[in-house]
Amino acid sequence: MNKKICFVLALVAISIMVLGTASAGLFDFMGGDDANQTANDEDTFIVGFDAEFPPYGYLDNETGEYVGFDLDLAQEVCDRNNWTLVKQPIDWDAKDAELDSGSIDCIWNGFTINGREDDYTWSEPYIDNKQVVVVKADSGIESLDDLAGKTVETQKDSSALAALQGDNKTLADTFGQLTEVADYNTAFMDLESGACDAIAIDIGVAQYQVSTKGTDLFTILDDPISSEQYGIGFKKGNDALKDQVQETLDAMFEDGTVMKIAENYSDAGVPGSLITK
Repeated sequence: MNKKICFVLALVAISIMVLGTASAGLFDFMGGDDANQTANDEDTFIVGFDAEFPPYGYLDNETGEYVGFDLDLAQEVCDRNNWTLVKQPIDWDAKDAELDSGSIDCIWNGFTINGREDDYTWSEPYIDNKQVVVVKADSGIESLDDLAGKTVETQKDSSALAALQGDNKTLADTFGQLTEVADYNTAFMDLESGACDAIAIDIGVAQYQVSTKGTDLFTILDDPISSEQYGIGFKKGNDALKDQVQETLDAMFEDGTVMKIAENYSDAGVPGSLITK
């Protein structure tokens, strides 16, 4: 009888272990275990960025890696501070929620200061950027005046959209239609297919796209819509982290590292857009 009891107890113990392991696996699958999530601690620097915003941050389809000028700067900042860089692509519309929740440490991705001065704790500006218009090379559109009655696309919550809804609303009122799209890759597909006549866009992104896709297909109008400055946006009040990143960036400007990284993106005009220290 005792042998039987021991045997039954052993079976029960094994069953509990199996069920426990299975339930733990199910719990992980359902998202109950956050062991695989990145811990945002003092040794980790999580950069939020738009993964479709070259040359500042984007997915390299050949390597499957996230690359870009801003991400290269962030990597160097992390190397000098012994931090681990986490490149976190985000929905641009949800960037504030990501920052406020602490799931990212900053927004670093061709992020415009102008008009947002009081919304974030900012680094010093490091890029002087312009908003321009891209059209098809054979479109016959040669100036901003030629956009009258045309369909113009731009990215949601972009600086170009802000300019056309703000100081340059008079220009936008001449358009046949101003359409917002999720990203500039979509806008270029629409431009190529004829679904739109022009794209309002940051000059760095425009230069990258035009040089990649071909100057025989697209061209940038000479007259800019507006000009702006890029900075790194931290959660309001996070001065300690901002100061540490800024101090590192200043050293990188001083020893020539920033310019060296920028030269890797000369096709997008990044070196000429730097605000030198």
